[in-house]
Amino acid sequence: MTRSEPSYEALTETTAIALAKTLELFSADADLICHEIGDGNLNMVFRITEPAAKRGIIIKQALPYVRVIGEGWPLTLNRAVIESEALRHFAKHVPQYVPEIYYTDPTYAITVMEDLSHLTIVRTGLASGSTYPLLSTHIGEFLAKTLFATSDFAMGPQEKRELALQFHNPELCKITENFVFTYPLFDHETNDVEPILRPIAEQIWGDQSLLLEAAKLKQTFITHAEALLHGDLHTGSIFASDEETKVIDPEFAFYGPIGFDIGLFIANTLLSALAREEDGRDALLFHITNVWDVFVDTFSTLWQQNNVEDFASIEGYLEYQLQHIFEDAVGFAGSEIIRRIFGLAHARDIEAIIEDAHRLTVKRNAAALGRDFIVNRSLYQSPAQLVQALQQVVTGASIVHPSL
Repeated sequence: MTRSEPSYEALTETTAIALAKTLELFSADADLICHEIGDGNLNMVFRITEPAAKRGIIIKQALPYVRVIGEGWPLTLNRAVIESEALRHFAKHVPQYVPEIYYTDPTYAITVMEDLSHLTIVRTGLASGSTYPLLSTHIGEFLAKTLFATSDFAMGPQEKRELALQFHNPELCKITENFVFTYPLFDHETNDVEPILRPIAEQIWGDQSLLLEAAKLKQTFITHAEALLHGDLHTGSIFASDEETKVIDPEFAFYGPIGFDIGLFIANTLLSALAREEDGRDALLFHITNVWDVFVDTFSTLWQQNNVEDFASIEGYLEYQLQHIFEDAVGFAGSEIIRRIFGLAHARDIEAIIEDAHRLTVKRNAAALGRDFIVNRSLYQSPAQLVQALQQVVTGASIVHPSL
């Protein structure tokens, strides 16, 4: 009689505690408390604490379907392996910016990791008025070091291709292709559009110039395997305090265009800035400019020190790459903004605005920015112009580009 292989089974709070003890992460007689705290669309997250020792762990388990919808939308469990391997890979270059991984189990789609409950999800903190002064410095360094290290410039094309195979992630990429790049640009059943905003949504859906540029961005996302991306780097995927920053949830990780992660961070920070009153906006606008400035400084230093590309020393080549990355980032930021206004998953800090007139004004302004970032991305030469565009739309002015 052959021994059967273990099969997938979803954890409960009781079995999560049993697993923690089996792994000897706590003593056998430890008095543990477990709560399921997941509030995302895809996974279960258990926090297990030993109050007497003032310590805890996180157990994250992928479900074989989209949690927010149910078993009618099956989803690969391999995303748990992708996530844990991405975190381990990022830790090689920026261990200070990712949680420590203690254990993984691909059969049960489980990742056991450091408890970050002393920090706050950035999206939540920004909505309550926090500013996180070091956020963009830390994220800029995280982006530059992880993206450069996994690019052709640091690895060489053969080694990079081998790593890219490890992060082949078609199902999660398809979610992004649909829910970021496609559905929000059409009158699709998954969109969530407030009735009063439908005329603006219909303008978006009928805007041929916008649709053409959006199609180009989607093709760039699909075909430009430039570096290992986090793949979903919004403010809900970052824990922070005033001194510390940790990036989480890279289950969407794959090889794609360098500008994508940058664009997502800029877009979601910008949406938080739009949701704030004018006197509380400057700190977030600083993050939009600073994340790019830190990225450029760090990426440029790595380029000079660790580049294996024969053409690296050619005058103008670094500047060309940075401009290409920035243009992509602006376009991707536009796609993310549009989907956060008209798509399935909205920006929570905007949705939290109680006054209808104010909320709708913010959404109209965001839609105008998103459209311009997509259509006119080549006209943006610096993040200061992104800030200027925001300031123009909130005053009711048209976006004017210096080159026009």
